[in-house]
Amino acid sequence: MSVFSTDKAPGSTAFVPPYPPRLPSPPSTLRRILIARRDFLEMWEEQAFDLEFSHSRMFLRQTFLCNSPESVQFAFSQKNGSFQRKSPQMRYALEPLLGDGLFISDGRTWRTRRKMVAPIIHVSKIREFAPIMVQAAIETRDRWAAAAGSSIDVLAESAKLTAEIICRTVFGSQLGHNYAEQIVRGFSDYQHSIDQIDVTSFLGLPDWFPRWRSGRLRKNVRQIHAVLDEVIASARKRASDGEPSVINHLFEARDEKGRPLNRKALRNETGVLFMAGHETTANTLAWTWYLLSQASDVEAKLHAELDAVLGSRTPTLNDVPQLVYTRAIVEEALRLYPPVPILPREAIKEEEFHGVRIPKGSLLFVVPWLLHRHRKLWDLPDHFIPERFLPENREKISKFAYVPFSIGPRICAGATFGLTEAILCLATLAQKFQLRLKPGHTVKPVCRLTLRPEGGLPMTVHPRTLGSPQASTETPVPAAVCPFNHAQ
Repeated sequence: MSVFSTDKAPGSTAFVPPYPPRLPSPPSTLRRILIARRDFLEMWEEQAFDLEFSHSRMFLRQTFLCNSPESVQFAFSQKNGSFQRKSPQMRYALEPLLGDGLFISDGRTWRTRRKMVAPIIHVSKIREFAPIMVQAAIETRDRWAAAAGSSIDVLAESAKLTAEIICRTVFGSQLGHNYAEQIVRGFSDYQHSIDQIDVTSFLGLPDWFPRWRSGRLRKNVRQIHAVLDEVIASARKRASDGEPSVINHLFEARDEKGRPLNRKALRNETGVLFMAGHETTANTLAWTWYLLSQASDVEAKLHAELDAVLGSRTPTLNDVPQLVYTRAIVEEALRLYPPVPILPREAIKEEEFHGVRIPKGSLLFVVPWLLHRHRKLWDLPDHFIPERFLPENREKISKFAYVPFSIGPRICAGATFGLTEAILCLATLAQKFQLRLKPGHTVKPVCRLTLRPEGGLPMTVHPRTLGSPQASTETPVPAAVCPFNHAQ
């Protein structure tokens, strides 16, 4: 039974955003791996969007797909201790850069770091950092005003905005601004250098078996580590200036024995915070702007809310609870295009689910890309309908059916930070602008580590004024003529 009912009937005018063609039948193991090396989104067959729990084998590894609220709760909440370890692919992809950082560690290391890091970016700290978010958005607003009428790459612009926010939040306003571009470039190069699939792990070879890494990747790691070491050292010298920053809190953090983070641990956790706080929110904002450009009714409702709540003033953290439709738009963008669309884990002990044995060493997948478009969980699952997340409907959605930030003990510690950041940035910019997709551009979602529009997102900037929801005379491109839309 669907967790959401809507008056948008099949054939309605609600926008259906593009998604890759779905395979007509399950592919062979080899073909699935070959497709996944190109794009994680294209390897799924049509029936995968109806599966609830399934078992298969990839070479010598048994794999399990958890694709229902019950199975997700089992794996990520009830039996989290058995499935807390990230998959070999994720660990080997990120370990060179993040070491034993919170994102890929497990066991005692993860528990210790989580207790040290989570309070620093807890919801109670948002008030400290919200002004930084708004200030960076204002600077972007001024830059877009100068570019009115011209085309910008919204993915690149969103990345620049969120990089400024996370750098200033982590390192302080001055240091963050000075180093933001270097760190963004380094992380982007790294993502393009890593292998998409770790075939070695599917062959059942042990963790100690060496994995090949390219010279380009090793160079990227050295460059990023050098910049992070430099900015951490500079931040330590400025620690007494009283400016709010995550790094100052990390300097003060202590484990249960009163020990501070050592140099490598500081660098690793800083890298995790930057990676998680920059890339994912940037992609979410980019997808949100694209979705708005194709759904004029949703865009009009957004503008009406912004005009009613804010008028002409800049939003603050106190406005976020009143921006209910703005939030719903962001949450629906996260449903359709979850930044990390596959959450893989490795079983560290044997378990059983509904009589099915899950051996130690097998791989278990929770796939937001499938779960968020599951035909038994969502009405019109491929349609863009923000109303799903309005307060009167949001409570009908199981928290184990909607997991853009994961769920359970390993839920993203910065989930509230990222959602608040997206809402404030969208509100600040949508007050003043509409964006329209460049004519003729094909939007194609693709996933390597994260889900982003392939080749960027060229859009034209159109100013709007208070009370003028349709400042642009351009017509959004209808879904039916989008050459990558396979939902018709």
